[in-house]
Amino acid sequence: MRCKIRVILALIFVQVLIILLFWSLFKNPELFEPKISIFSSQNEKFETNRSEELLFKKILCNINGEYNISCRKELDEVYIPFTFIKKYFEIYGKTFEKNNVEFFNWSHSYANVYVPKKQYDPRGAFTHFQSYKVEERERVKCISAAEGVPLSTQWDSNGYYYPTQIAQFGLSHYSKNLMEPNPVKYIHENGENVQAYWITPYKSVVKRIYDNDAASTVFCFNNTEKKFIVLKSNFSLPILSFNLKLKPNNISRFVVTVENIVEKKIYYIHYICNSQHILIADYDIYYGLFCEGKSKWYKLSRDILIDLQKGIMLKTKSKTKLQRSSFKILNISLKGEGCIDNLTSLSSDHMTQFQLTVDWFLKHQDESTGGWPNPVTRKMAGSLILKSGWYSAMGQGHALSVLARAYFVFNKEIKYLETARKALNPFQRLSKDSGVLAMYMQGLPWYEEYPTNPPTFVLNGFIYSLIGLYDLHKLAPVGYSHEPYMLYVQGMKSLKKLLTSFDTGSGTTYDLRHVTLGTAPRLARWDYHATHVNQLYLLSSIDNDPLFSITAKRWLGYMYGKRASHN
Repeated sequence: MRCKIRVILALIFVQVLIILLFWSLFKNPELFEPKISIFSSQNEKFETNRSEELLFKKILCNINGEYNISCRKELDEVYIPFTFIKKYFEIYGKTFEKNNVEFFNWSHSYANVYVPKKQYDPRGAFTHFQSYKVEERERVKCISAAEGVPLSTQWDSNGYYYPTQIAQFGLSHYSKNLMEPNPVKYIHENGENVQAYWITPYKSVVKRIYDNDAASTVFCFNNTEKKFIVLKSNFSLPILSFNLKLKPNNISRFVVTVENIVEKKIYYIHYICNSQHILIADYDIYYGLFCEGKSKWYKLSRDILIDLQKGIMLKTKSKTKLQRSSFKILNISLKGEGCIDNLTSLSSDHMTQFQLTVDWFLKHQDESTGGWPNPVTRKMAGSLILKSGWYSAMGQGHALSVLARAYFVFNKEIKYLETARKALNPFQRLSKDSGVLAMYMQGLPWYEEYPTNPPTFVLNGFIYSLIGLYDLHKLAPVGYSHEPYMLYVQGMKSLKKLLTSFDTGSGTTYDLRHVTLGTAPRLARWDYHATHVNQLYLLSSIDNDPLFSITAKRWLGYMYGKRASHN
């Protein structure tokens, strides 16, 4: 009997203990949560026990009374999905692992700021353009074989020459040339002291003769056979530079054979005398020289992988960048009739690409206006439209930066200064008169990147135009420097008056359309905001007004989540 009583009492005790246990769990759940200990040692490791994950409760979060999203709650803390926060607040983040610990990196901006370490020098790199890869941009259809500069598709998919982007291409290569080691070169054929072994089909003719136009001995070929004249050599370097003259027909061509060593595919890149910038048929990519019925010399400097990439993109619409390690140049082959000279492989050819840019600006300036027209219609805010042939202060300013540097590095030839002097004319004509000049509130002159009526006062394009004027003023001799200086000073006065008008307290506006058009402001994307900051830091290095450095620091703070104070 006593034994049964003891058993009953033990069962009652166990039941009471279980009830107390569950009651404690209900009233104090934190007692049973996994304990997390944080060690901020050199290893930066977080150690947790092996208990279950924290218990979360699913709840609905009501967003401003408009809609619900799924959230989670732990005690008094509510957790909102980052995918929602990212889109709602334009915040950026990603997970990464360090020392076997997973972290989440949170950032307010995806853009970079380059604070100059010394005063800006127009003889040196143009701002931070050494980091630009203009030819790799998706909106660059290809690098023209005929001109050696980018063909843009930003506002017309057929492609057109956009002066602003062409100047950026040239300035980036000028800057890279200053920042990178001297290129590695391998000369294959120069017609004189370096002569390659060309595999020549029966009845085909190759010879080295003096050419009056080239003013040197060159390698010439005549091949109407089915087989090509072929050169197999060391093509490990990515750039091919050469002078080429073809007989203007559908047969003559210079062909580069490229292999995808991963997928075992062979591509053929043809440089020919047709009138299409680029076309592709199966594995053949064609770049037209626009020979216009004339046999003349062309200077080509080709990044073969870029030429291949643009052809593949044209066919597949794929935006995936090709990996250089996956491709190799197998050979060069010749067909038809023509001549080549100075066939060279290089690790880079920045100054040739800069020279081709300079030549484009010399060749395509409108003599009557001094400008480089944009041959495309540009639709702006609301009903604002720029008809084909408009000029851009940013394009004009970039061109001045190109021409000033060309004068500095290419024997100080006066033709660069004469072209630059004519390029000042649009800065002195109102937008309605085929110029780029606008007046803010009838009082402050402003150089318009997009010369609409009414004006929109784009900030970054205006500052780039000022930098171009400054470059010309600093590098040009007496007689050419005063006019750009006066235009620069006039513009700087306006900038100092209007600069803070672009400040939103948490970022910047791209322009002032909200003032001139009465519309909502157009906020600058973080990459454009970073451009504003970079430009102000540059200006602070050449102008001692504290406005530029103070504003740059404040705007930089916005990129880290700082905000202007409330009232």
